[in-house]
Amino acid sequence: QVPLKPGRSLMDWIRLTKSGKDLTGLKGRLLEVTEDELSKHNKKEDCWICIRGFVYNVTPYMEYHPGGEDELMKAAGTDGTDLFDQVHRWVNYESMLKECLVGRMAVKPIAALKGELLDNPSSLSHSSQDLPSRLFTSFLALLWSTPALDLLKSFTVRFSNYDWFQTDSLITIVIYTKQKDMNADLVIVDCQDKQLRGEIIMDDHSYLVEIELDHAVSEDVAVNIAERVGKVEIILKKKDNVHWKNLGQPSEGHNTFIKRTDRGLFYRKCKLVSKTEVTHDTKLFCLMLPKGTHLRVPTGQHVYLKHIIAGTEVVKPYTPVLPFLPLDFQEPPCHDGLHIYLMIKIYSHGLFTQALDHLQIGDCISVSNPEGNFKKSQVQTSEDLLLLAGGTGFTPMVKLLNLALTEVSCLRTVKLIFFNKTEDDILWRNQLEQLALKDERFEVQFILSQPSKDWVGKQGKISPSLLSEFVKRSRTDSKVLICICGPAPFTEQGVQ
Repeated sequence: QVPLKPGRSLMDWIRLTKSGKDLTGLKGRLLEVTEDELSKHNKKEDCWICIRGFVYNVTPYMEYHPGGEDELMKAAGTDGTDLFDQVHRWVNYESMLKECLVGRMAVKPIAALKGELLDNPSSLSHSSQDLPSRLFTSFLALLWSTPALDLLKSFTVRFSNYDWFQTDSLITIVIYTKQKDMNADLVIVDCQDKQLRGEIIMDDHSYLVEIELDHAVSEDVAVNIAERVGKVEIILKKKDNVHWKNLGQPSEGHNTFIKRTDRGLFYRKCKLVSKTEVTHDTKLFCLMLPKGTHLRVPTGQHVYLKHIIAGTEVVKPYTPVLPFLPLDFQEPPCHDGLHIYLMIKIYSHGLFTQALDHLQIGDCISVSNPEGNFKKSQVQTSEDLLLLAGGTGFTPMVKLLNLALTEVSCLRTVKLIFFNKTEDDILWRNQLEQLALKDERFEVQFILSQPSKDWVGKQGKISPSLLSEFVKRSRTDSKVLICICGPAPFTEQGVQ
């Protein structure tokens, strides 16, 4: 993120989009934009970007973009979909940029494309020079270059390996994933009224069962896993003891196995049940999942909160924490499966965090499925674990600490180097100090950049000289894992 000029906040942008001002410069017209036309608009004072087949004039948004003008300019005059997905695919750009919509990308003429491909056999493999193969390759390339691209992107591998059966009182849906390390963290189920959605995460892909059930079921949903064979059972309780002739009406995405990035995010409304002060500006929010939902957020992963502010959907990522740091690591903590805890810093001028802080107990907010690429195996094969946290970058460390000290027997040392501005900013200081006394493997070091005169600990900002004091192996050949989280400059400096 970069500092924005005064009057260039998200709220200011929302006001501008609702002012009636012509932000496209087209006086309400929508265009069909060719690649050639798009490429001409590649300057800061005239910048068009294509995202998922739609073209936006982002010129007026330049000064409001939290990532800065230079980031937007990377996609100027081009298709920025891949870049957008890499950085923040969760942002609701359709809502944010709807007043900047120029139009759709134009379809490339079929005749011209067919001529190109058939006149350029070098673009085909040597084994497919016969006419039928060439025509088929042309057809595939044609699909890739037209609105059928949307069709191709949503093309799915049919998984087709699920079944269902019933008793007088239960419906059981069985999915055979053939994944040996399958566990309850990888299964997400939402069942409200007669709508059933079950998603199973398998690395960077997901399998979906999505059905409007034939009959009503109760809000009790159970998930059973046979880990060795990768079998998943979703068990529903019938509201009426009637015999079902069919499971129900499948949705468009039902029985599909596709990349998670193509699946999109699914949200459910969660109720705020408590809000507890952690420090002067940070609070612990406890959200209750709706009945009929099975969701566990794996270690190292985050969720997105979605809230409508001034008529615009605003989305932000947060990493769930535990309600407290357990001091007894004899057994893994029990997941109640009912609540999500979020430790959130409330910024005085933060549009989203201020809206969160104004939520009343009983109010609802939308929470997404978990996202992230962190793998437990990264910790489970390490001997020394070093955690570098800046401010609320501490939040992903909570579950990581818990995992490390509970389940990873090969770890010799676990060190947390926790950077903050002042003593008042240190999150869960007492809990961390108690944990260090309780478990001899764990050590915590607090470092302040703006300490008081009374501070006797380390001070400064993240730097090679400061880190060299703490980044040490327990033995010369031990395997070390270093995890870093915090503001972007902190993370970049830490990685260097």
